[in-house]
Amino acid sequence: MTASALRTRNLAAGYAGTGVLDGIDLDFAARRITAIVGANACGKSTLLRALARLLVPSRGQVLLDGRSIRDIAPKALARQLGLLPQSPIAPEGISVLDLVGHGRHPHQRLFGGFTAADEAAVAEALDATGTRSLAQRDVTDLSGGQRQRVWIALALAQQTGVLLLDEPTTFLDINHQIEVLDLLAALNRDRGTTIVMVLHDLNLAARYADRLVALRAGCVHSAGPPSEVLTEAMVREVFGLEALVMPDPLTGRPMIIPCSRSPTGRRASDRTP
Repeated sequence: MTASALRTRNLAAGYAGTGVLDGIDLDFAARRITAIVGANACGKSTLLRALARLLVPSRGQVLLDGRSIRDIAPKALARQLGLLPQSPIAPEGISVLDLVGHGRHPHQRLFGGFTAADEAAVAEALDATGTRSLAQRDVTDLSGGQRQRVWIALALAQQTGVLLLDEPTTFLDINHQIEVLDLLAALNRDRGTTIVMVLHDLNLAARYADRLVALRAGCVHSAGPPSEVLTEAMVREVFGLEALVMPDPLTGRPMIIPCSRSPTGRRASDRTP
């Protein structure tokens, strides 16, 4: 499986005539992890949808390995690029095993059944996400965290060179957030998968991503290594928040400590009796 690189050139996109993104020029390097960050409604999910060809740009283009994604047949594109959207909905009454098996459809021939390679890919995805014990369960009966891991298993079973994930740690407690991000890091390291993901947690984004893209009001505010992007000025300008930025004691990468907007956020020892 060959890792791919995505590019956007002068990309503009939106919904029902309302613009969201404007003039986006970005390079998502092959075999690297990129995290997209920004305030709510700044265009993060819209950008991911445009990258996945779920949204037709009003201007510009998205390139996969130098080729416009508009020129790639749907099934061929699905073998190269996978997407885990926000809050996906499973069909009623489907089991975990069957749902994850849907990730193999782009690899199957017309009228062809499941092959040994398909079964192995599904089993590997279930094991990687710790969901094998849930295989026979109805997806709708699972907790939010369990469902999220099952959806990630579906994306892994697709075995694409590029994986797009919109808030993959949603509904997960901190332990499972780290498990999922460690899993994605291993996928990137061992398979060379190009990963582009939207994350809300700036500290996790800086820890796991090779590059950060900060969006503000539908435009690129800054893009580059976490050490260059995650600054006090960026947090102030993109999120409207004062914060301290210092080295993460575990990784040496930048981490933020938000400053409270209210006196009630001060330490108890600092408050006047």
